[in-house]
Formats: sequence, C-alpha cells, structure tokens
Amino acid sequence: MSGMDSSEQRRKRKRMLRSYSQAKHYLSLRRPLIICFSFFIFLLLLSSERFRPASFRPVLTASTTTLSLLSSTASNSILESFTNRNSNSNTRDSTPLRVQDRVLFPDHVLLIVPNRFRQNDQLECVYHRLSNGSDELLQDGEKNPHLDFAIRPVLSTDVYDELRSIARCPLPSNNYSEAVDLRRRGGGYDWTAGINGTAYPWDRVVYEAVIDGDTAVVFVKGLNLRPHRKSDPTRLTCHFGLGNNGNWEKDQGFVLTTEAVTAAQEVVRCLLPRTIRNNPDKTHGVRVTIGYNTGSARAPVHVTLPSVATIYSSKSTVRNENQKKKKHELCACTMLWNQAPALKEWVMYHAWLGVERWFIYDNNSDDGIEDVVQELELQAYNVSRQSWPWIKTQEAGFSRCALRARDECHWVGFFDVDEFFYFPRAFRHHRGDGVPGENSLRNLVSNYSYSPTIGEIRTDCHSFGPSGLSSHPSQGVTVGYTCRLQSPERHKSIVRADLLDVTLLNVVHHFRLRQGFRHLNVPENVAVINHYKYQVWETFRAKFFRRVATYVVDWQEDQNQGSKDRAPGLGTEAIEPPNWRLRFCEVWDTGLKDYVLGYFADPATGSLPWEKSLL
Repeated sequence: MSGMDSSEQRRKRKRMLRSYSQAKHYLSLRRPLIICFSFFIFLLLLSSERFRPASFRPVLTASTTTLSLLSSTASNSILESFTNRNSNSNTRDSTPLRVQDRVLFPDHVLLIVPNRFRQNDQLECVYHRLSNGSDELLQDGEKNPHLDFAIRPVLSTDVYDELRSIARCPLPSNNYSEAVDLRRRGGGYDWTAGINGTAYPWDRVVYEAVIDGDTAVVFVKGLNLRPHRKSDPTRLTCHFGLGNNGNWEKDQGFVLTTEAVTAAQEVVRCLLPRTIRNNPDKTHGVRVTIGYNTGSARAPVHVTLPSVATIYSSKSTVRNENQKKKKHELCACTMLWNQAPALKEWVMYHAWLGVERWFIYDNNSDDGIEDVVQELELQAYNVSRQSWPWIKTQEAGFSRCALRARDECHWVGFFDVDEFFYFPRAFRHHRGDGVPGENSLRNLVSNYSYSPTIGEIRTDCHSFGPSGLSSHPSQGVTVGYTCRLQSPERHKSIVRADLLDVTLLNVVHHFRLRQGFRHLNVPENVAVINHYKYQVWETFRAKFFRRVATYVVDWQEDQNQGSKDRAPGLGTEAIEPPNWRLRFCEVWDTGLKDYVLGYFADPATGSLPWEKSLL
C-alpha cells in the first residue's frame, strides 16, 4: 500500500509542476501587457481629483495691482484662464452675473442685476477700455475683448426688490466705458458682455413702475414737468414691451402703447394695455417707458425715454377694492440718507404715541442702517427698509410709499427722523391709570377715520437749534436740544392713504387730496412737531450735504439762499459759521425733554430705551 501511495503522490506533483510551468510560461508571454495596463491604471488614479492629496493642489497668487488693472499680456491671459478653470469646480461661483440695466449718477454707476446676490459674494466692477481704432483684431476681424479692461471692487450692494439686486460701482476712469459690468471675484465672466452695453444718464430715464388697479404708476426723470402742479398728460404716451435697454423704436418684440391719464412732477399714470390688465399676475419682466412729442407743431418728433423700469410683484401692488378693514390704524413713512443713529429714538418714541408700522426708504445710506433695522425688528417693532437708489426723489418716493402703505394702513404720516410729535396738553395731565399721552397720536387720527370730509391732518413744526451744544447729545435729540425759534416753520401731514388724488402729487409736507376732501390744522396747544433741524455743526453739515428732496437745492449750491429750506446765514461753504452753537435760539423749550426723562428713563440707571443695543 505504501508503494502505491508513493507513486500516486509522485504523479500529483508532476501534474502540479506541469501546471505551474504552463502558468509561468503564460505569464512570461503576457508580462509586458500586464505592466502597461497596471501603469495606465496608476496614471488614472494619480490624475484623479478624488485621490490627489490636498497638498498637491497648486495655488496661484496675484498682487492687488495685478487684479486691479489687467492689460493685454500673455501672463494675464494665463491668469484669467486659470482663474476661470479653477472656479468651475464650484458651479455656483462660475455662473456669470448678468447686468440687466445701468444708470450713470454723478458719483457712481448703478448696476441692476436680475437675481439676488449671495451673502458671501465678493463682487468686482469690470471696466472696458474705449476703442481707439488701433486695438488688436481676432482672425475673424472682431476686436479682442481680453485686450484692455480694469477691475475695481464694488462700492456697495443691496437688495432692490423680490427678484432684483443692485450694485454701485465707482465712475470709470478716462478712456473706459460707462457700461460697467460685474463679476464674482475669481469667478467666470463673459468678456463680450459689456462691450455693447449702455449706461443711461440719471437726468433722463424712466426708473420705476408699479401696477395700481387698471393703471401703471411710472416714475420718470427728464420730462421737466412743473413742480407742485398738475401737468397736461395728453402730450405723453406710455409704452409696454419685452425689449431691453429701451430700444422701443427698433424693438424686435411687441410694444403696446396706451395713453397717459395724469402727470405731475416725476409721476405719470398710464392706462394698462388690455392684455396686461386681464393678466396682472403674468406681467413680470414687462418694461415700461414714457414717450413725448418734440420739434415743431408741423413736424413733431416722437421720442421715447430710455427705461430701467420693469414691472414686478404685481400681486402685492394690485389694489383690493373690497378690502374694508385696514391692518394698521397708523403708519409712518420716511426717506433718509445716513441717519441710522437717529432711527431708534424716532421709532421707539413714536411707537409709544401709537404708530404701528414704519416704512423706511433708504436713499443710498452707508452708515449701517441695516443693523439698526434688524435690531428694531428683534424688539418686535414692525419696521421695513426699502432700498431706494434714486437720488433727490423724495416726493416720488413718498408717492410710491403711499401706494405701498394704502392696503396696510388707514392713516400714513410722512415726516423725517428728526421730527417728533409733542402733545403739550396730554403730556401734562393724567387721565386714569398709565402714563399720560400714551397713544396720543393714534387717538388723534382715529377721531377722523370715518369723517366724510377730512383726509389729511396737518401739524405745525417748531425748529430747534444747537442749544449751546458742540457734540451730539448721547441721550438723543429729544433730551439734548431744548432751544428753538419762536414761530413755527412749515408743517407735516398724516393722510388717509385711500383719499389721495390720483396724481399722488405731494410737496413733501402735504399731499393733494381727492376732490371733496380737505385737510385739518391741529391747534398748537393740542399737538406740535419738534423739528430738530439745526443740530450741532457736524450733524447738520452731514444732513444738508445732500438733500433727498427733489426741488430743494443742496446748501452748497448758490441758489435760493433766503429759502426756509436752507439755514439762514449759512452760505455755501462747509465752514462752521460763527456762534453756530447759539443760533436759532429764541425760546427755551424743555417740555418734551422733561416728559421723556420722566416717563422713558430707567429709574435705576437713568438710561433711555434707545441708548441700549442688542447687537
């Protein structure tokens, strides 16, 4: 048995050796193929982003000078191509920003973008050099867009409405186009985008439009309509279309033309075309402009103004005629520029008097007003901020605010953040429990909410001076300024928003009412407005440096120096006049100061509510 087992084992070893030899021979013949295939797999893994070590990624840096002005050199072309290729790893960052419209202001270029910016976007303004006839050409004869361009950071960005954002860019240098473009830093960009763009001059452009019932309210610069009066609308026409950049005469799409029914100052009311009137919720993106006749009577020439006004959010602005009950009895609307430090005191104080809702139209502020509004919202004050980039358009802005507030508010007050209502009689006398004067303003207007004739309540303003101070009072204007002029200057109004004239004509201080309604003057012993107009010099100079009202000149301009809209004796230079601290002081008036310290101050610390900050 052992001999048989031994011979069987020898046969098995021979078979195994034979198989191994065959396999070895097979491998030896195919070794070059296996080595090549393995090397190919290794190269794929090495080039794969998934398996590449983080430290292996190359980093390209550039100086500020290189990024701010890129010229037509080979190195710059490589930089741009690398930047664009690197940014494509993030799809959102590589999406180019499309500038829908541009408006040229005296100190900046406004860009309108048809989407929202992201919170962490770092945006840059792109400037194209103007052609001088000697630029290098591509093979097909077109100019090379990469040759000359400049990059500068944006001045500021903001949300404009539900669908659009705005960016402000510095004015272009000499030899660069005003058709500024926009890109994300390090992101993709279509270098042919801005070459044929247009920037419309601010003094001649249709800038805003909103649907109001069967009409569109259109806001326009350049018609030169007579201030404070109605104008003849029959010489105006209204145009609705889908074209871009106001090319109404040669528009490739359709354009619908209607009549203008009213015109006053910068506001034109137009009849809506039937197709838009029947489908108001489908009008997003419809552009509106105004046309007029020029030339001689025998040979008139019809001109249409350039327009950046596009109808959006028609649902929120279409008036509901069946809505009888208003959400708020009393609201307030104001327009401001760089007055964020005054906003908290103004809102908190007037909330005590009964104001329930605030509409803040921000005219290009850069002093952190967004943070102040956020803080007020956290404290349950119903405050909304609307970016209003159109400079010196306070009257038009108030007309727009009246439309916006009409379906939310029964009464709307139009006054500034340095104007405070004061009730001498109510503040001095207790009536039952609680603090005297609480809800005094709301109670005043509610007495006339259902009046068949009263549509506006006017209150006189007392103008206060610096009151001997040389620095801004830390506890606010109501406590700090206590000396004023003897006689009132002007007045401010609270209006029934549904009783305004169809023109929406206003002169800041008051509105024109519908026929059959009138205003009521409040006796001075019942209510008056403390207008802290002439504050310490630094505050006053900043406030009057650029007025927001349309028909009031800035104080540095040599016009209307005797007007009450200017500071008497100020002159036209930004130099503090002699004895400024003691000017405009004829009567010492501490009534509102005593009331505020007596009922608003913290008993333990003496601090006032607007001195505290949550942020």
